[in-house]
Amino acid sequence: MSKNTKNIIITFGIGCLVFIIGNAIFRGFEFESFRELLVHFSLYQLYAFVLGYSNMYFFDYLEKFPWKDNDSIKRIVVGIFGSIVLTLIGLFILRMLTAMFYADQSFDAFIANESYRNYTFGLWITLSIVITFHAVYFFKKNQEKKVKESQIVAQTQTAKFDALKNQLDPHFLFNSLNVLTSLIEENPDKAQDFTTSLSKIYRYVLEQKNKDLVSVDEELKFAKTYMSLLKMRFEDSIIFDIPEQASNPDSKVVPLSLQLLLENAVKHNMVTEKKPLHIKVYEKDGLLVVENNLQIKQIVKKSSGVGLNNITQRYQLLTKRKVIINQQAESFAVAIPMLTKQITNMETRTSHSREDAYYRAKKQVEEIKGFYGNLISYSLVIPLLFFINYQTSWNFQWFWFPMFGWGMGLVFHGFAVFGYGKTWEDRKIQEILEKEDEFNQSKWK
Repeated sequence: MSKNTKNIIITFGIGCLVFIIGNAIFRGFEFESFRELLVHFSLYQLYAFVLGYSNMYFFDYLEKFPWKDNDSIKRIVVGIFGSIVLTLIGLFILRMLTAMFYADQSFDAFIANESYRNYTFGLWITLSIVITFHAVYFFKKNQEKKVKESQIVAQTQTAKFDALKNQLDPHFLFNSLNVLTSLIEENPDKAQDFTTSLSKIYRYVLEQKNKDLVSVDEELKFAKTYMSLLKMRFEDSIIFDIPEQASNPDSKVVPLSLQLLLENAVKHNMVTEKKPLHIKVYEKDGLLVVENNLQIKQIVKKSSGVGLNNITQRYQLLTKRKVIINQQAESFAVAIPMLTKQITNMETRTSHSREDAYYRAKKQVEEIKGFYGNLISYSLVIPLLFFINYQTSWNFQWFWFPMFGWGMGLVFHGFAVFGYGKTWEDRKIQEILEKEDEFNQSKWK
C-alpha cells in the first residue's frame, strides 16, 4: 500500500469520525432528507481532506529539518503551533468558500457573521488529531532508535565474537607445536604418532571455530581425542574421567571450550608419575564442570591469556549466564553453562541473518496489512451502520456500541502490531531466566 493511499484512507476515516462527533454534538443527526445528509457528509470530508493534507505536508516539511535528539520539545511546540495557524487559515478559507458559493452570501455578510466560536470545534478536533499523530510519531521514532541501537550492539557483538574465535586457530596450533617439540625430545616415535593425530584434531578446530555453539556431545568426543594426544606425552601421569555423552543431547557449549580448559589444567599444574594430574569432567545444575587437583607449577611460562579469558568473553557475548571459576585449597574447577534455550544476546545476533530477517519482516508486513484492513473495514462499516440506524430506529442509537467496541479493538490491534507491550513480555521472560540462572549458580558454589 502506497503512502498516498494510506493517507487517503486515514483522512477519510477521520472525516467519518468527525462527522459522527460533530452531528452528535450540534445537530443530533436531524436531516430533512438523504440529500442533506450526503451534503453535510461531503462537507465534513472536504474539511477533513483540506485540513488533514495541509497538516500532513507541514508535518513532512518539519521532517526535513536536522532535528537533534534533545529537540523533541521544540519539535512538538513548533508542530502544534504551526498546525494551529494552518488550521485557522484553512477553516477561514473553507468557511468563506462555503458561505459564498454554497450559502450564497457576500464576503461582507460572511465577515459580519463570523465569530471565534465558529472555529473552536474544528480547532479542537484538529489539535486532538495532531497531538495523537505526534504521540504516534515519537513512539515510532523511539522504537526505530531502539532497533538501530540493537543492530549496532549486535554488529559490535558479532565483530568481538569473531575476533575471539579467530584467536583459537593460532593459539591451538602454537600450543600443540610446543607439546610436539617437547615430545620429540622425549620420545621421537610417539612424536610421529602425535603428528598424525594432530592433523585430525586440527581439522575439527578448523570446522568448529566458525560456529557460535556446538553440541556438548561433539565437544566431549573431541575432548577425548585431545586427551589421547596428552596421554601420548604424559602416559600414566595424567588421569581423565569424562562422560560418554551429555544428559541432554540438545545442550550446547562454545566450541573448543573443553580443549582450552584441559590445556589450561595441564599447563599450570605439575604432571608427574608421583603426582599425577586428575582431570574430571561432569555435569552439575546445567553446567559442564572441568575439575582438577591443584598442584601448581613453581615456574610457569608466561601465559598468553587466551584460554580461560577467551571462554569467559565468548560466553559474555552469547548469554547472561556466567562462567564460574571455583578455586579451593586442593582443587580448581571451571563451570561453563550448557545452553539449551538461546534467549540471550545470541538470539539478537542470529536474528539479524538475512533469512530470519526476511521472515520476520514478512510476518510484520502481514500484521500491518491486517491492521489496515481492519481500519478500512471500520471506516466503511461504521458509517453504514450509522446510516441504517438513522433510517430505521433513530430513537435508539445502537450504532454507538459497535463504534466504540470495535474502535477499542482497533486501538489495541494497532498497539500490538506496532510493538507496544512486547518489550514488557520480553523483559519479564528475561528476568525469570536470569533468576533461574542465579539460583543454579548459587547452588553450584
